[in-house]
Amino acid sequence: MRNLLSVIAIGLLASAAPAQAEVRSVVELFTSQGCSSCPPADKILGQIARAPDVLALSFPVDYWDYIGWKDTFAKPAYTARQHAYASARGDGAVYTPQAVVDGLAPVIGSERDALKGAMQSQAGKSGAMSVAVTLSGAAVQVGSGKGSGTVWLLKIASARDVAIGRGENAGRSVTYYNVVRAMTKLGDWSGSAAQFDVPTNASDDSDGYAVVLQAGSAAKPGAILGAAKTSGL
Repeated sequence: MRNLLSVIAIGLLASAAPAQAEVRSVVELFTSQGCSSCPPADKILGQIARAPDVLALSFPVDYWDYIGWKDTFAKPAYTARQHAYASARGDGAVYTPQAVVDGLAPVIGSERDALKGAMQSQAGKSGAMSVAVTLSGAAVQVGSGKGSGTVWLLKIASARDVAIGRGENAGRSVTYYNVVRAMTKLGDWSGSAAQFDVPTNASDDSDGYAVVLQAGSAAKPGAILGAAKTSGL
């Protein structure tokens, strides 16, 4: 099965360009099509995503669906991820638009200066972004380092326009950038150099993928220790 997955992955990813520069910062934006405060944050995320050393991700949540518009990208798993971050930090803060930098620092996603400040302050901190992660064909290489973590595969839609018909953003057309369409665990990392295969699904609504190495667990996520992305993201 391992070899079959590799063959399928190589065929489907053959057109994807190789990974770009080393990723030095990961920004996760928890957003919603039903949130009137979110479009400015969505725009900012699209702007910072242009930096080759930044992995910018949109995680659409579903807890605003009740106000009249069901987010077309939202998944309960992304809402659960945001709540898990809040629980791990111990502050219980869950809102939109909320950005989390390198798995550690929460900030209001529409405040550009605060977001950039968090990205700068996290750079070089112990643990965060300290392990090399590289992509090669249909394989992921994770370097050695301190601690342990989980290796995640994220399928990403680079840009999608949505015409919103109801709710707080009724009548608006909003572009969402680097929307996470699927998040799958590739395996566990115990501190030693390791390699993981990248399974693919031709039906995924994605333009590329990223791999994130994160300390902790899905229930209690910690610092992002390393990341890599395909070009265009």
